[in-house]
Amino acid sequence: MGNTFIRLLKYAKPYGKFIPKYIFVTVPGFIFSALNFLLIIPLLTIIFNPEAYKAPVQINSFEFTRDYFVDTFELMMYNLVQTYGRINTLLLACIFVVLASLLTNFFRYWQQRILASMRTYVMRGMRKDLFEKITKMDVGYFTDQRKGNLLSCMSNDITEVQNTIVTSFQVIFKDPIYIAGYLTVLFLMSYQLTLITIVALPLSGLLISRIIKRLKRSAAEAQRLQGEILSTMEEAVSGIRIIKAFNAQKHQNRLFDRLNDQHRLITKKMFYRQELASPMSEFLGITVAAIVLLVGGIFILNGKFALGIEALIAYFGLYYSVLNPVKEVSKAYSNVQRGTAAAERIFKIIDTPITIRKIGNPKPIKEFNSEIQFSNVSFKYESEPVLANINFTVPKGKMYALVGHSGAGKTTIADLIPRFYDVTSGEILIDGTNVKNLEPKDLISLMGIVTQEAILFNDTVINNIAYGIENICEQDAVEAAKIAHAHEFIINLEHGYHTNIGDRGGKLSGGQRQRIAIARAVLKNPPILILDEATSALDTESERLVQDALANLMKNRTSIVIAHRLSTIRNADQIIVLDAGKIAEQGTHDELTAKNGIYKHLCDLQLLNR
Repeated sequence: MGNTFIRLLKYAKPYGKFIPKYIFVTVPGFIFSALNFLLIIPLLTIIFNPEAYKAPVQINSFEFTRDYFVDTFELMMYNLVQTYGRINTLLLACIFVVLASLLTNFFRYWQQRILASMRTYVMRGMRKDLFEKITKMDVGYFTDQRKGNLLSCMSNDITEVQNTIVTSFQVIFKDPIYIAGYLTVLFLMSYQLTLITIVALPLSGLLISRIIKRLKRSAAEAQRLQGEILSTMEEAVSGIRIIKAFNAQKHQNRLFDRLNDQHRLITKKMFYRQELASPMSEFLGITVAAIVLLVGGIFILNGKFALGIEALIAYFGLYYSVLNPVKEVSKAYSNVQRGTAAAERIFKIIDTPITIRKIGNPKPIKEFNSEIQFSNVSFKYESEPVLANINFTVPKGKMYALVGHSGAGKTTIADLIPRFYDVTSGEILIDGTNVKNLEPKDLISLMGIVTQEAILFNDTVINNIAYGIENICEQDAVEAAKIAHAHEFIINLEHGYHTNIGDRGGKLSGGQRQRIAIARAVLKNPPILILDEATSALDTESERLVQDALANLMKNRTSIVIAHRLSTIRNADQIIVLDAGKIAEQGTHDELTAKNGIYKHLCDLQLLNR
């Protein structure tokens, strides 16, 4: 827990911006808070024991002793009573009490302002690091992760962590000042009673820590379940049509209820332990107070407590003020347990090694000149082989198509070129240079990718077309849309190019979404195109429009096309047929048809299914 907690505190940097301010407002806050209780002594004395104010003995030079402060205070009160009378002195003391309370709460408010500023720094910094790490992770990472867990880390866990940082900051810099200050004043008033307090408080803290030591384990489990709940909700929202189509509402509800009940039970146990800390510390504090009252009463009855009943009442007021920061320390300990459990989930993501890394001094590449070459490329997901000894070369300006049964490795080949994954063995060369040795941003800038599912964002049409391109002219986006056969339907939308298309482009049809994705690729104007079954999910009319758009897009470009409908690749310069991760056949449409092999069999199957 220690390393995690120290790492969390680093997000509160720069410390120099917060610590001096916080201490500056904490010290006077304590002074005025203590004055509230010390002023009780003259108030009670004036009302109940006016004879106590007699001329004190002569005050010697300054000494840091109880007698010095008591004599000085009594002299001041004596002079006030003699000058203004008992009633006016009482009124003046009451005004001082009100002012002390006002100043105490004023400084307390500024303490909270500083903490609020700090917690926003923490929240921003952690979210920034987490989001940047997520965007840097390779594509394979997300196949093993549930989106709900990532969303839970980004929201719930970071909220838990920022509360922990604020609590710990207060415990480190405020509560010790208050505890030490109050104990110093109490010690000056009566060292005998204060020694009893000092012995008793650590014992109560030890008992509380034993009660909540298992809180961290419960918090980690609660946060894990929270992630599963968010995943289930996200899947239900995304798949609501399927849920309704299969009358699976009860099944989905049972799944959610099971997770929800598990979360309720573990959270209840966690809250039980957390909430036990405060009443337990208060009970132990009152027990100590009762002991102090007993001992103090015996001192007074035996004439050994020099300050009298008024001082004992003030002593109890100050002692009770010690209990609040002590309670906060115990509560903070439980919060830190929860916060570090959340932080460990976040740091687990942040510390996950990035498998797709660029080398030192990568080679820049600004244009594509000759060819893409696969040389003895093999690839596997963990231990599962996907590709084996793939060899082919795509010359510049040519269209190569990849066909084969599902799971043959077509999409994997396409994903290896922009380095969404890295090859297990062999190499992929662009213009004779291994893609691993190229600057990743330059490599991606050479490529335009259109997938089977058009990935759009909850934004306007024009912002989706111009996605990732800065300082774009709107007319350029319009021209790209015209090439993609998207302009006609876009201008008929409510606000034209400035219409918001909803989550994942949900306000548009499948063909419209795909044409906007093509327009995005047109605007990027890349020399290399990767088309992954871009028309397989469309109806006949949409497919025709998208095919025309793709034909416009592929003019004078090097294209690698993954085809589901083989009629769309009849004119490909080369067709590569994959089977079980290996190249089974390669040639033109006519050459492969004449072989009467796998490709001919796939063509015949599609003809039969029409």
